[in-house]
This record gives sequence, C-alpha cells and structure tokens, in this order.
Amino acid sequence: MPFTEAKEHAPGRLHAIFAAPYSAFDNLVPERHLHLRVAIEALVGQPMADGRLLLRVIHGWENGYFEPADLKHSDHRTGSLDDLRDVATHYHRAFEAQAPLPRDTASLLAGPLAAAIAAAEAAGQALDDETRTSPARWPAFERGLMLYTFFKVYHRLTYGEDDAYRAIHCETPDGSREIHEFHLEEGEFAVIAPPEGEAGNSVLLLHESQLAPVLQLLEECKSQPS
Repeated sequence: MPFTEAKEHAPGRLHAIFAAPYSAFDNLVPERHLHLRVAIEALVGQPMADGRLLLRVIHGWENGYFEPADLKHSDHRTGSLDDLRDVATHYHRAFEAQAPLPRDTASLLAGPLAAAIAAAEAAGQALDDETRTSPARWPAFERGLMLYTFFKVYHRLTYGEDDAYRAIHCETPDGSREIHEFHLEEGEFAVIAPPEGEAGNSVLLLHESQLAPVLQLLEECKSQPS
C-alpha cells in the first residue's frame, strides 16, 4: 500500500514560525490573535499579493452525505480581498435566488477516483466493491491515500472538526503540498501550499457557508499590523 502519499500531523512551514503550532490558535492562548495574523499573512496574504492564490469553494454535501460525485466546487483566481468579496457576493445572490451555486466542470473526487481505480485494475489489481466505495479502503491502490486524505479535508470543512489546526503533507499530481487546516470560531478553511521555498500556486479551500466568516477574518487580519 502506498502510504508515503500522505502523512497527517506532518511538520510544515508554520513549524518554522511557531514553537507549538498545534496549540498556537487555541482560545486560551493569550497571543492567539497575533498568531492568527502571522499565519494568515504567511499562508494567504503573501500568495495573494504575489498573484499565486486560488480560492476554491466547495459545496454539494449536506445532511451527513458524502458521495464523491455530489461534491461540487468552483475555482477563482484571487489577487485581492475585493476578488474574494466578489465571489462571496456571487454565492450569496445565488443562494438568495435559490439558483444553482457556481460549479466548475472538473471533479474534485469522483473523476480522480475513477481514474485511479481504472489504473489499478489495468495494472492487474483486483478491487472489490467495498474498496471502490469506502474512502477508508482507498489507500489500497495507488493515489488512493491522496484521495482519502483530501476526502477527509473536504468532510471536515463541510461538517466541522474539534481540532483548531492540523498540518498534512500530501503528494499530489502537482507535486508535494502542505495542507494547513483551520477550524476556528472565526471560520473554517484550509490552505494547500507548496513547501517553503518551492514555486507553485496556493489554494484557499473552504465550504461555501464559510465565505463570509473567512472574508471577515481576513479583513480583520489585514487591518491590524502583525
């Protein structure tokens, strides 16, 4: 099994900034808000200023369901907070009008999963129905652990999580990526970023319900010097 594809609780760039990043954002930490501003500037502010930030908004899962084909998303190049405000307004208007939410044609899970299963079977690996359909069984085939890792991130961003922060290392088709996942009282989001010093875009990933809270958090962090 290719368990080197991903590792949760892996050191990332915030480990070079904070002595204990896993507790840096806890509500009882006196300097929590300073830590937040520093982390957001490093993970979101700098890539945004450099033109390397993509906003990815997910939706489609609800009422406890998590079928890969039901997960939808839309991607938006984000060079400023105004760009993020425009996306939030677009989603809000669609929601108010009970219109379909923005949706890209590419699939985050279902398409890559089908391709990984087809590749495994073409290589001679026999996969039963449970391995095909149960996310916890996906690590049995190549690229499956990567897909399971992202499945868990999407699930936590949709349905919530107790841990305020976690860092994940994952090998993706675009290369190595750090996933920094935040579940804060101010908002829930993740940043998918190349390792420190390596080129590549960063992705600000969040559920559509978190657009307004995360925008407010970013605005507050920008307005206060770190």
